[in-house]
This record gives sequence, structure tokens and C-alpha cells, in this order.
Amino acid sequence: QTNVSNTADIPSTGTRNSSRRATDSIIYLTHDEKSTIDLFEKSAPSVCYITTINQQRDMWSRNITEIPSGSGSGFIWDTQGHIITNYHVIQNGTKLKVTLSDRTSWDAEVVGIEPNKDLAVLKVKTKPGALRPIPLGQSSTLKVGQSVYAIGNPFGLDQSLTTGVISALGREIISVGGRPIRDVIQTDAAINPGNSGGPLLDSYGRLIGVNTMIYSPSGASAGIGFSIPVDEVNWVVSDLIKYGEVKRPKIGIELLPPQYAQNWGIEGAMIMGIVPGGGAEQAGLRALEQTRNGEIIFGDIITEVNGSKITNNNDLFLLLEKYNPGDKIKVKYLRNEQEKTAEVVLGV
Repeated sequence: QTNVSNTADIPSTGTRNSSRRATDSIIYLTHDEKSTIDLFEKSAPSVCYITTINQQRDMWSRNITEIPSGSGSGFIWDTQGHIITNYHVIQNGTKLKVTLSDRTSWDAEVVGIEPNKDLAVLKVKTKPGALRPIPLGQSSTLKVGQSVYAIGNPFGLDQSLTTGVISALGREIISVGGRPIRDVIQTDAAINPGNSGGPLLDSYGRLIGVNTMIYSPSGASAGIGFSIPVDEVNWVVSDLIKYGEVKRPKIGIELLPPQYAQNWGIEGAMIMGIVPGGGAEQAGLRALEQTRNGEIIFGDIITEVNGSKITNNNDLFLLLEKYNPGDKIKVKYLRNEQEKTAEVVLGV
């Protein structure tokens, strides 16, 4: 039987492989190829594979069975063992395992989660020197058309590299927690199930985003993927490591649910309740009231903070992320259809 391949015929010697062609020698790799190979070899040790496990107890034998329930990607944040991934990667697991690039697996504990940013911080205890933190970049200086690289575990195939460009900036997606994530990076680098939680890198191998989702009716890459920008990741992760939660500054109010605001045609963020002793109470803001005969008196409707327009509750939530507890903000609001202003000191 004759074997068919892509190389030139070799004179027959009567052996089975006599018709195989000789291999053509390679002259060189292009500069772009060398750069991509170098980037992958340097970055891959910082990327890990995350497996979520559900533990089930047999009601008769009381034995515990561990069943893998999902997988995703993550990356090493620091030498203390902190691992970053998406919240939706771990949300259904009762036990977590992190597999490093050297194929060693480690039990992981949850340090903190932020569903509204689809981010989670895990921690593993490994042997000294086993962790290589990923270099950190900046997302505020990114440009459309810039080359990007995604490393992850699509469909469970670990240490996979895809390349592309930044297709758009300033996109908005809805998080697992139901709130929008703004200024998201859109890329055409192939992102598939299992890539979630993995890093998006620039051409220097620096982290510029965390891959979080794809936009595809089939669930597979269709040329549109989204990543949470690293500038946002940095402050969220720092809070999660330090406090176990995100320490957002607070005005000291409860807001009217969006469905009521929409039904009543309210543009802005209406105050439904006031936290005793908070900044809003001290500034004299008022909450919604209901009289004894059932009449509803609208609370103050916040329409602007430090010159930025507020059209709904999410606008206010996202704007407050730019400030710290103790900061003083200027709030414009409507009371009985009259515009008023107040200075509010943000709390914790």
C-alpha cells in the first residue's frame, strides 16, 4: 500500500515508506510569529485551569461522592496564592480545584466574590516559588485595532492561545448579579466556553482584561467576545483580598426598585429609605412616604452627582465606584418638582 503525504518522491528502495517525500527545511519564523510564541511561553505559566466540584452524600451509606460540575480559566495574581477568575465559573461549586501549568492540582478556598462585576478571588497554598504572577497592564489607554491575546481552557482544552484585535471599547454587558458592567472590551479573539476567567493580554504579555462572556446564539465563538477591563479588575480584586468584599462608598439611602420607577415615569434615582446617621440624613434628603389614607409622597429624586447626570439607579451605583468613603459629593435632586442641591459625605 502506498502512503500519501506532502513531500517530494524518494527513489523506491523496496521498503514500506519508499514513496515518502523528503521534508522541506524551514528557513525562518516571521517576527510576528516569534513574538507570539515568546508571549505564550512567558504568559502560560501564569494561567490556570479551574474545576468546580459538587459533593453529594448518599442518604443510605453516608458516603460523599464528588462530581465535577464545570470548569473555567483563571490566572495567578500574586505570589501569596491569589487566583482570579469569573464569579460565574465558581458559583455552582461546593469544592474548587486549581490546576497550574505544571499539571499540579491544589484545593482552593474562596477569598471574596463580586457578582456585580463577575469576579472572584480564590487562594491556593502551593510550594514556595511555584507561582508566577501575571504582569499588569492598563485598560484606559487601549485603542481599537490593538492586538490582543487570550489564553485559557476552551472546552476543557488547557493552555490554548487565540489572537485577535480590540474590536470596540466602552461596551456594556449585564453581570451575573444583574447590574451593568461598563467600559467593557470587545474583541474578535476566539473566546469559547471554558475561556471564562482567563486573561486577555496586550502584545507585551500584560493583563488588560478578564474574559467573561461571548455573544453567540450557538454558545461558540462568533467573533464577538467581552472582557472586563483591568483597571476595574484591579480595584475590585484589591478590595476582595483586603476585605473579602467590595467596599463601595455609600450615600446612606435605599432606592426605589427600577420597575416602580419605570411605571411611574421617574427619570433619576428616587430615595425610598434613609439610613439613620448616614450622609443623606445629615444632608437633609427625604425618602418616599405613605400617608395614613394611602397617599404616596415621592421621595427626593437624585438627578445629578458632581455634574454627572443620573437617569436610573445603575447610573448612581456605577458613579459612586469612582469615589472613596469620606469624599464629599454635590447632589442635585428634585423635591416636589423643584430642583435643589446638597453636599453629602460618603460613608462605608
